[in-house]
Amino acid sequence: MRTVSPSDLSCFLALARHRSFRRAADEMGCTPSALSHALKALEERLDLRLFNRTTRSVALTEAGELLLARVAPPSATSRMRLMISTTSGAHLSGG
Repeated sequence: MRTVSPSDLSCFLALARHRSFRRAADEMGCTPSALSHALKALEERLDLRLFNRTTRSVALTEAGELLLARVAPPSATSRMRLMISTTSGAHLSGG
């Protein structure tokens, strides 16, 4: 059985919210490397890729979007989408 702990969900939600390993790790009180390893382990347990990662960006996959819709309250999901859409340009310009 594939299990997801509250800690797994906290890590997932932090990265989904911030779209930045550094910012999400700061929120979680860990290093970006530790967060990356935790999320990779979660993805392996679920046998799903939840995030597409490059050296410059992090984005939810379709599976990640579906998980976000299931675990985040609807109002929180809407707020996260709004935050992401209004700040995505700032991330690309380095701000």
